[in-house]
Amino acid sequence: MQAIKMEKPGSYDVLKVVDIDMPIAKTGELLIEVKATAVNRTDIVTRENKNLTAPYPILGVEIAGVVIENHSQDQRFQPGAKVCGLVNHGGYANYAVIPSERAMLIPENLDFEEAAGLPEVFLTAYQTLYWLGELKENETVLIHAGASGVGTAAIQLAKQLTNAKVIVTAGSQEKLDFCLRLGADYGINYRTEDFAKEVLAKTDGQGADVILDFVGASYWDQNLASIGTDGRWVLIGTLGGTMIEQINLRDLMQKRISLKGTLLTPRSDAYKAKLTNEFMEKVFPYFMDKKIKPIIDTVFPLTDVQHAHQYMENNQNIGKLILKMY
Repeated sequence: MQAIKMEKPGSYDVLKVVDIDMPIAKTGELLIEVKATAVNRTDIVTRENKNLTAPYPILGVEIAGVVIENHSQDQRFQPGAKVCGLVNHGGYANYAVIPSERAMLIPENLDFEEAAGLPEVFLTAYQTLYWLGELKENETVLIHAGASGVGTAAIQLAKQLTNAKVIVTAGSQEKLDFCLRLGADYGINYRTEDFAKEVLAKTDGQGADVILDFVGASYWDQNLASIGTDGRWVLIGTLGGTMIEQINLRDLMQKRISLKGTLLTPRSDAYKAKLTNEFMEKVFPYFMDKKIKPIIDTVFPLTDVQHAHQYMENNQNIGKLILKMY
């Protein structure tokens, strides 16, 4: 089969199409003919990780495709069933294996490209908003990188599930306009505006109840000013750096802030399975009713993977970048 492998850690040009053996599904797993996968920031982080040693993993943490073999007891996933879900690497390939407990039957109104843009961003958004952020009905959430894959998923979930007041940041008016059309209440251009001042102005000085932070260090002071008393601050990315020179812990204590850091990819199989099952129960009806949808920016052929990675690194996308296999 064809797959994308790294020659070595480095820039996007280390990604090459290679021929390798098909994976073998074990007990409890499904063998999937992959029709589409997606590019995620975690793929770029893995690709650039100079601590990795050969043999390097096949990138790709989410897939959509057709069941070829079912080695589990779950009768929903008979050969021919259309599924999507999270994998532990291996998505950039013609075939992949996935634990049956992490597979989701694709809603009939989604094609493979749309379904490939569902697992990572929607499960991340659901986890951070509700399991970690504990977002409640009518609360205010500040979502950074609002036009990203997770951002566009989080906007929809926050509005549909809990009717939250949604404030987003993005770096262009085009991205902000898209977020507003998707359901966000307010958009802030972080390049031209002080988002902390704007958040306080839009919340009558109360601040946000929940912050989804993809940026990290460079946003520390503004996030601290933006969050309200008893606020929940969920750190899910460090695009703006990892080191902060000085932190006054009393600032966190005075507002009674809960600061939580998370990464979904390294979570245990059991955690991902529980998250997947709850997500299917509580959110899939919204996909069926077309009230929530994956946002797809561009679909690339698998052989154009270098361009897809470069596109994401340049922050050009609104929503997901998909790699198709056919």
